[in-house]
Amino acid sequence: MAITCDQVRHECATKSHRDALMTTTDHLQFDKSWADFLLPEFDKDYMKSLEDFLHEEKDRGKVIFPLSSLWFNALNSTPLDKVRVVILGQDPYPTPGHAHGLCFSVMPEVSPIPKSLTNIFKELNDDLGINNQNGNLQNWANQGVLLLNSVLTVEQGQAKSHHGKGWEIFTDKVISVVNALERPVVFVLWGAYAQKKGAMIDASRHLVICSPHPSPLSAYRGFLGSRPFSKINHFLKQKGQSEINWAV
Repeated sequence: MAITCDQVRHECATKSHRDALMTTTDHLQFDKSWADFLLPEFDKDYMKSLEDFLHEEKDRGKVIFPLSSLWFNALNSTPLDKVRVVILGQDPYPTPGHAHGLCFSVMPEVSPIPKSLTNIFKELNDDLGINNQNGNLQNWANQGVLLLNSVLTVEQGQAKSHHGKGWEIFTDKVISVVNALERPVVFVLWGAYAQKKGAMIDASRHLVICSPHPSPLSAYRGFLGSRPFSKINHFLKQKGQSEINWAV
């Protein structure tokens, strides 16, 4: 069971600004199925340093994306016991109105769709004949596709501005938790960054799909034509699971 956005807003209004920034044991912002594995992370030094950094950035007037109630949206949208696929991104979109806590995904009203997502949709259309026009991937998350960024926050207009502040350690823990599951999961690693982060994954038990990143700078080096969506569905079907409906 997840905490709703209305509950988050209520708590943000009644707690101190600092307490509202991060999850505590009394203030969950991610689905409770993750709690036993992830709550201990919030007592570690790296997370306290990250909390201090985010608090200081807000005090300096920096605009941070996405909204704090959406920092853990990927975990909130895809409970651990429902995870079937993991798609790993880097950090949120730094453009106002875009990021909402799911990697590669944007809010429904965003137009034009970001270029990397445009290439993802182009490959999806070539692979399975699905022609998505809306960049919101919530429907994927609802079916068990964990859309996880390595870094969960970003400063407005400054891509990669929150790299190296501690989020990577936290999301490494998320990956290790999924990797430890007994059931097979599909890990989708687009680009060298994701592939390096995914080095811990046990490819003898899980399906690991690697290709260049869908960015316009690299999509034509092997992402386009890689047919990841049909590969995912074929694997899931082989394992007796339902296929993902990739339409949004």
